[in-house]
Amino acid sequence: MASKKQIILPIAVLITGIGVAAAFSAMKQPPEEKAEKIIHPLVEIESVSVAPMQLTVDSYGIVKPKYSTELVAQVSGQIIQISEKFVRGGFVKAGEVLARIDPNDYEAALIEAQANLAQAHSALEIEQAQAHVAKTEWQRIKNNASETIPSELYLRKPQLADKLAQYRAAQASEKRANRNLERTYIKAPYDAIVDSRQISLGSVVSPGNQFGVLNATSVAEVRLPVADKELQYLVNNGLDSKVSLAAKFAGKDVIWKGRIVRNEGVIDERSRMTYLVAQVDVPYSSGDKQLRFGTYINAKIEGQLIQSAVSVPRHLVKNGQIATLNDDLTLSFKSLQIIRESNGMVIANAGLSNGNKIITSALEYPANGMQLRIEDTANQAPTTQLALKEE
Repeated sequence: MASKKQIILPIAVLITGIGVAAAFSAMKQPPEEKAEKIIHPLVEIESVSVAPMQLTVDSYGIVKPKYSTELVAQVSGQIIQISEKFVRGGFVKAGEVLARIDPNDYEAALIEAQANLAQAHSALEIEQAQAHVAKTEWQRIKNNASETIPSELYLRKPQLADKLAQYRAAQASEKRANRNLERTYIKAPYDAIVDSRQISLGSVVSPGNQFGVLNATSVAEVRLPVADKELQYLVNNGLDSKVSLAAKFAGKDVIWKGRIVRNEGVIDERSRMTYLVAQVDVPYSSGDKQLRFGTYINAKIEGQLIQSAVSVPRHLVKNGQIATLNDDLTLSFKSLQIIRESNGMVIANAGLSNGNKIITSALEYPANGMQLRIEDTANQAPTTQLALKEE
């Protein structure tokens, strides 16, 4: 049997341990309660400015000449001369001789026509003199005889009419011979660039044979397709509006200025677009930025001027409203009067004022009056204002 000492000793140690633990527990202080800290959503903002804005309508097209002429032969013969400029890409002046048809037959025809004209003129003068003599003789007879009416044949009127007709026919023949001789010269009708040439030295041509094609360099045209809904942003449907044409020349971006001269007045059956036609004067005048025919260009047509407007990113607008930050760092929604959506931007002419701060960062559950916070921008660059001019 266990002795009394063996039973009491473990119980004493247990009681002592419990007492020590209770003492330490009494000495421990409870943790301090901390106040709950509310962290408001962090947002980014941009200031907006309201100002006049010029609307533009984007389009595209290919540069073409306003006038293009196909040169054809009007008389037959052999080509005996060709200008060195009469090659594809050559520049020619109005009236410049491009080619010459052998004129020998036409010179001979002109000499013959001139001879016939001289004969007809001589015969007409003789007949006029004879008619004058006949009229004088009749006046003498009339004074010494009873009143009678002379015949037209006696006064040589039919003979005079015949000689006059022959003279006029000879005049027409000489004019035709002169014209045919002139047509042996193939001339440029205007300042132009040669698009193509189909004849060579020694070629024999007949009336209707093609010599080549010339494109006038005085005016270039560009057909610009515009969606029907875009016409509302133009003044007078675009007529007389300024237009900027952008393309590359020698690897550099170049802009040419033109104007809209007409509306074709129909909708294209395939594209369902309305076509406006822009003109650019003397496209080849500048050597360092020629607007070459066949160039693909991007165009901006000048539209209406909005006196008070602002442009904001499209993704910031929900149901016609945009989130803004008030001076007390609370959120409020402002309704926009949207007049256009283009290129990922929304243009409004009412709803925002100068200095309004729009929230550009995403919020999970935005609500009117919710408290927000922004980063301390004291040591940062100022926020960039939104672009005021439509791109």
